[in-house]
Amino acid sequence: MPWYSPASPQSAARRPQPQLKIPHLGDFHVPPRAVLITSLAIPVGAAAALVAVGLLKLIALFTNLCFYGRLSVDSATPHGTAHSWLLLVMPVVGGLVIGLMAKYGSEKIRGHGMPEAIESILIGGSRVQPRVALLKPTSSAVSIGTGGPFGAEGPIIMTGGAVGSLIAQFLRVTTDERKALLVAGSAAGMAATFNAPLAAILLAVELLLFEWRPRSYLPVAVAAVTATLVRGPLLGTEPLFAGAHVPTHLGLPVYGLCVVAGLTAGLLALGATALVYFSEDLFAKLPFHWSWWPAIGGAIIGVGGLIEPRALGVGYDVIDQLLTGRATVGLIIGILVVKTLIWGLSLGSGTSGGVLAPMFMIGGALGAAEGLVFPHVSPGFWALVSLAGVLGGVMRSPLTGIVFCIELTHEMNALIPMVITASAAYLLSVVLLKRSVLTEKLARRGLHLSREYSVDPLEVHLVRQLQIPPAATFRADATAGQATRVLREGHDAADPEQRLAQRLYPVLEADGTLCGVVTRRQLLRTPADDPTPLTELARPAVTAYDDETLRTLANRMAQHEVTRILIVDRGERPHLQGIVSLRHLLHARRVDHHEEHHVERVLGRRRDRALAEQLVPVGEPAVAGGAAERM
Repeated sequence: MPWYSPASPQSAARRPQPQLKIPHLGDFHVPPRAVLITSLAIPVGAAAALVAVGLLKLIALFTNLCFYGRLSVDSATPHGTAHSWLLLVMPVVGGLVIGLMAKYGSEKIRGHGMPEAIESILIGGSRVQPRVALLKPTSSAVSIGTGGPFGAEGPIIMTGGAVGSLIAQFLRVTTDERKALLVAGSAAGMAATFNAPLAAILLAVELLLFEWRPRSYLPVAVAAVTATLVRGPLLGTEPLFAGAHVPTHLGLPVYGLCVVAGLTAGLLALGATALVYFSEDLFAKLPFHWSWWPAIGGAIIGVGGLIEPRALGVGYDVIDQLLTGRATVGLIIGILVVKTLIWGLSLGSGTSGGVLAPMFMIGGALGAAEGLVFPHVSPGFWALVSLAGVLGGVMRSPLTGIVFCIELTHEMNALIPMVITASAAYLLSVVLLKRSVLTEKLARRGLHLSREYSVDPLEVHLVRQLQIPPAATFRADATAGQATRVLREGHDAADPEQRLAQRLYPVLEADGTLCGVVTRRQLLRTPADDPTPLTELARPAVTAYDDETLRTLANRMAQHEVTRILIVDRGERPHLQGIVSLRHLLHARRVDHHEEHHVERVLGRRRDRALAEQLVPVGEPAVAGGAAERM
């Protein structure tokens, strides 16, 4: 073996044949610590459930205190008060309190909870401050308890996530593990609030996790189930809104009208989202400090409360009337108009409150209004399917919306109509609106959030699937001066341009065993008469195997801060098979891009080729890859 070996195509033929099975790869990667993190989700779920129950009781306490003058945690609504002036005054008082809490406590309590939870995951390392865990539920209880037309679910998601994050911050865990526990707490809070564990899990997957892996799904599922079990003895296990009684068999015209209901729900979702951020833009133009904005939002709520008192508060009783067909025309129109306006305008003020319960009410009112025109199916049927449609359009999470409605009502017979309605609303929303009400705020803060989840093309391509060119190498007993002269003079190489383009040169022992690498820059800076052996100049090589995925290679390159990596076999004394660079990793990206954008006709190709062969003139051979191939 000479001291220098130029790139040789024959070296590729000496590579070992790939095995049919790769023992170290599987469908999922489950590190042993996943069991530990999953077990930690049990106390996280229990704690988040207790916090959720406590927040619901705190909202009831403030509602009783502000509108009835009594200390009680029994369920109460603002519209039942005997003093109508309280409907105007209390939301303003609540806004003033929230402004002071945000100014002197933490500005992070502003908003409806979802964007804040997402932001802490994206850029905050899934860390939530302890005071936010205390102030967020308190401010939300003040906001809703004084008549705010919001839901408790957003703050509970934020607070439950804070519980999971705080527990994780006391432990030695990675950022991804802390994220799993934060999202587990968020899902647990939502599951405990609505008795909807599956919808909570889906919301976590569709909106919060940004991945689909056992290491994150399992803690979320365990926490959601634990929270639901803890909720049972405290709040009951019955569906939150029962009584729609959807029949088993529906006519085809009903399914067609479900498409219309879905498109209408999508338009309402667009309008509600635009209203929220139109309001936010208006408040941003005010010439005084933002701590006063919630009070102005409270004034808007108060005026709406005088027009339609039942639009104030969470409104579970009103949602129940809409979903059971007991709502009057006046209530339907009042909720559809007043609730939408006061919710959208006041939420832009930066007050504290969620979006799900208002969407339940607005979506139910929209469906009930459609039920006045559409054919009768069952009491509350159109309210139920429109509710699913509004959730699919506003949250851009159709699966969550569908399962949510099923768990809230236990109406499995409405599954197909809800799938149609939610999907139609989702289609309209994603086509016409770039951001949802949950993500627009993040975009305005300079963050980009993509909710399109797919398998990384680098994960499904192996190194052996690449056409790795052979590499020029040096023997270990060569000197640095000899290697330098080869590079400078361009001798002893069949293809000097290819050799000089190489940036990394493996150094091999006499038997072909890899012992290190030298770089082209390193050699060109070495004197031509340098007697130093290459073994002293060579540094350890970053290596990989041909049965590893390209994603593994990309991660290894990033970890070692290199742009090239040597491919060796799995023997005890590794032998070189080739060099992979960043350019080779782009191969999988090119394949993925081709599959996504290249348009072709598959079934008609053989017929077209046969037709083209028939058209070849007699005596002239058919050229492979000619016009017929390009058709």
